[in-house]
Parts: sequence; structure tokens; C-alpha cells
Amino acid sequence: MTGSEQSPLGPAERVLLPVATARQVVRYVRRALAGRWRMIAATILVMIADSAVGLSGPIAIGWITQAVVEHAGAAALVFPLTVLLLGAAAGAASSWAGGVLLARTVLPAVGELREEVVSSALRLPIDAVEEGGDGDLVSRVSGDVERITDAAQGAIGSFVSSGLTVLVTLVGLAGLDWRFALAGLLAVPIQMATLRWYLRTSRPIYAAGRIAEGHRTATLLGAFTALPTIRALRLTGRQQERIAAASAQAMDYEFAATRTSTRFFGRLNVAEFVGLAAIFLVAFLLVHGHLATVGAATTAALFFAGLFDPINTVLGVFDQVQQAAAGLARLVGITEVASAAEQPATDAPAGPRPLAADRVTFRYRGAPPAVREVSLRIEPGQHVAAVGTTGSGKSTLASLITGLREPESGSIRYAGIPVNQLTRGPRSRPIAMITQETHLFTGTVADNLRLGLPDATAEQLRTALAAVGALAWVDALPLGIDTPIGPAGHTLTGHDAQHLAFARMLLADPDVVVLDEATAESGSGAARTLDAAAAAVLAGRSALVIAHRLSQAADADLILVVDDGAIVERGTHRELVALGGAYARLWKAWSRSAALPRR
Repeated sequence: MTGSEQSPLGPAERVLLPVATARQVVRYVRRALAGRWRMIAATILVMIADSAVGLSGPIAIGWITQAVVEHAGAAALVFPLTVLLLGAAAGAASSWAGGVLLARTVLPAVGELREEVVSSALRLPIDAVEEGGDGDLVSRVSGDVERITDAAQGAIGSFVSSGLTVLVTLVGLAGLDWRFALAGLLAVPIQMATLRWYLRTSRPIYAAGRIAEGHRTATLLGAFTALPTIRALRLTGRQQERIAAASAQAMDYEFAATRTSTRFFGRLNVAEFVGLAAIFLVAFLLVHGHLATVGAATTAALFFAGLFDPINTVLGVFDQVQQAAAGLARLVGITEVASAAEQPATDAPAGPRPLAADRVTFRYRGAPPAVREVSLRIEPGQHVAAVGTTGSGKSTLASLITGLREPESGSIRYAGIPVNQLTRGPRSRPIAMITQETHLFTGTVADNLRLGLPDATAEQLRTALAAVGALAWVDALPLGIDTPIGPAGHTLTGHDAQHLAFARMLLADPDVVVLDEATAESGSGAARTLDAAAAAVLAGRSALVIAHRLSQAADADLILVVDDGAIVERGTHRELVALGGAYARLWKAWSRSAALPRR
């Protein structure tokens, strides 16, 4: 279901991230099951045996019934009772074996799917995540994976086992008398019509419901992330209305799915009544005409009655299977878009090389260009600063330079290689960025630092911390570099988290460093250390610095003045001040504010 289609409940929400086509899903499933066909065949054979063993009970009861009708002696019950006992034992063994084989076949594939989806989500282009909303991504890697896992552990086994039981039982009915099988088949047209109706009705409901759930998750995450701003601007009521509307829409789909499921099982009950009535009628006629024994008629009735649960299971698990199928399409959609976005990797040559942007243009969806025809060149060891007002396009330019975003036109190359094709190896990419946003991952201080250099020794970690001036306060933590931090660990300030980011950058040792207002907090006594940390990181490296304070730009080898996405001035500090243009005006205003006494 695409974003432009209409659901039974009205216009569907826009599909936030791509959803795979049926062909893409089938191709993925075939690839996931490749190499497992022998296990699949063994599983099916064991399940067929389990279904056949399940017929032993009705057959034995039929024999016992016939013995009673014929007033046979007690000896006539020995064989049927033995069959019942052996059938129960064999059924338990085959059921256990089938479950184990199915689990070993399906669950590893589901585990691989989960790993591939998470890996693909991490490789998604940042534009795709931002345009789709991280709530949609979260709902896919959590809710959709959960639905598929539940289906793999329960619904798939029930579906296959019950389907085989239905087929084997129909063969058993035909073995008693073909007319019994024909009578039982009278229920099939009603069941098939019911199933077609259910699939036609429920499929768009489930697909649109998953989209609505993603929209609800995105709305909740957006509200929680912006909670301080919402409270400050007194927008709590408006946000509650948005959340309530998104929740109500998701609930509408859930209610519609429940109503559809109830009608579905009601129609299946009608099919059961028709089939069982036909079996009894045929049994009466055959026994009355001496064409079948009472025992055979009893066995036939028990066979068909035994089909109630398997048929309802086969048809009923479509409820789970469809939800899992809709979720699988959404998950495969993530892997497809991640694969399509991947570029062939190329090893960057050793040593510093120039970085060049040529006539680069970029726009966010539905917006005017955020970067317009920008060209620049950063020579090895050169420090370039970009300045401009908020919203001028500086941060977008930084994300383009690092390869996080794809330019709409133009190119960005390092050593002649497109930046989005630079190899990710044991060493970090040649270009790396630190932003104003701080990120701490669950783990120790050492774990967070080793994201820059996975095999770093404790001595290397301490050397990097000392170089950026962070060693003293890290040693003062309860367990030093082994102190757990992140959401569940020791709380660090934003300043301290940024300090660790600079140490991590030193360990990564890129050739080109991009600082996107990475020391924006500087100015207070404690935060001045970030300037020293930045200086340590930039020493001997090429750099693009998105300057928050013009004092950072004044010492750069080249200053770019960005306005409305374009570079309007470029030169050294002295040249631009002498020019008397936009930079000179910014410098004059900043100098005046910097000279004001602090309160």
C-alpha cells in the first residue's frame, strides 16, 4: 500500500520509509533460506508423519465402536487400544522433533534478518531517516521485528503443521470412502470465499495500521525530544492534541482489524456446520445402505471434527501471518534502500590529500536549496572556517563535506575519490566530524573512546585524554576510564561528553576534521577547555570549522562567508575586514558584543 492509496478508513498516512514490493520480499526470503532446503525438507517430512500419526486416534475409536456394535469380546479391544497408546507416544515424539527442526530452520533466519535490518538502518542515508522520521524507523526495528519473531516461533509452525494435517485427513477420508471426502469438501468453497474476503479486507487495514503506528511513534518521539521547548512556548496542549490524533488513528485501524477478524471466524463456523452436516448425512445413507460400517462412519465424523482446529488455525493464523508479512515488507524496504544507497568503496591513499567541492547544490525535500553552487578546496593541513547567520547553510555544507548527505548536483572528492565512497576500514574514514550535539553510548568511558580506535590500549586511551586535557576529570571518576556512563551509568555533563568526543577524534586520527560548532559552549571558564581540545585535534590536520564565534574564524587560513546557501565572500581575516563587506560587519558587531562586560 503506497502513500497515495486510500485505506478503508480514509486517506492513509504517507509511507515514511520505503516498503518493499512483493517481488523484493520473495527474493529476500529465498536468499534467507538458501542453504537450508535439506532442513526444510526434513522438517516437512517429520510434520507429515506427525499428521499421519494423528489419524490413529479416530481410526482406533472407529474400530472400538464397530466392536461394540458387533458385540465383540474384550479381546477385540486389545489391538485398538494398543494403536491408541503407540499413536500417542509416536505423536509426542514427532511433534517434538518437528518443533525442534522448525525452530532450527526459521529462528536463525529471523535472527539474521534482525541483524541485517539493524545494520541497514545504521547505513541509511541521513536524508531518508530525517524525511521519514526516526519514529517510523524505530517502529520497524522494534514492532515489525517482534511481529515476525512471534510469527516464526508460533504462527509458521502452526500454519505448516495444521495445513499438512488437513491434507492428510482429507486423504484419510477418501481412504474410508470417497463420498466422505466429497461431503467434507462442501465446506471448502465457503472457507475459500471467507478467506478471500478476509485477505482482501484485512491486508490494507494491516498495512495502513503499521504506517499509522509508525506515525504515532514519530509523534511521540518528536514530543519527548522537544519537551523543554514545548513547555517553554506553552505548546503542551497542541502537542497533546497531535498525539491524541495519531493514537486515535492507530486505534481505529486496530478496531477495524478486530471487527474483521470476528466476522472472519463467524463465517468459518458456518463452513464447519455445513461440512459436518454433510458428513453425517452421507454416513447415514452409507450405513443405511450397508455400504459402510458404523465404525467407518464414526471414524469419518471424527476425522472431520478433527479438522475444525487445524482449518481454523490455517485460516486464522493469516491474522498473524499478514501482520508479519506487512512487517517483513517494511523491514526489507529498509535493506533495499540501504543497499541502493551504498556506493562502491575505494581505499583512500595514505597521507593527507586535498579535499575539493565543485559546484555543489543540495536541498531538503520541498524546500529551496540549502546549499547553492558551492565550490571550495581544502589543501592538506589548511584550516578553513565557515561563518554566517543561523540558517545560512553552514551545517548542511559540513554534512555534505563528510559524506553524510548526497549533493543534488556537483561533486565532493577527497584525493579524487567521492567522499561517500571512501572505505570504512579498521581506521576511521579519512574525514570525520564533531558536532555541537553530544552522544554517549551505554558502556564505560573506555568503550566510548574505542569507537574511534577499536583496538586501542589503555595507554593509548590515557594519552588521547591527556592530549585534550580530559585525563584529570576522567581519573577522578569512580572507576576512571572503566566507569560506566551513558543512560544507565554515571551522568556526565554536555561539556564532559564533548570533551570525550575530541579524545575519540584523536584516536580515530582522520586526515580531515570537520567541527560543526563543536565548541559552541565555550565562553565559560570550564568550557574554555574545549577550545584547547579542538586545537589539539586540529594540529597537523586539514579542517573545516563551522564557527560559532568569530574569534575561532580569525585564526583560520581561509574564511568563507556563507549566506543563503552560497559563499558570498572568501579570504583571510585581514583581507575580509579590509574589504568592508558582510564579514567586516559581522566582525564589528561581534567585537562590540564581546567587549561588553559580563554580568
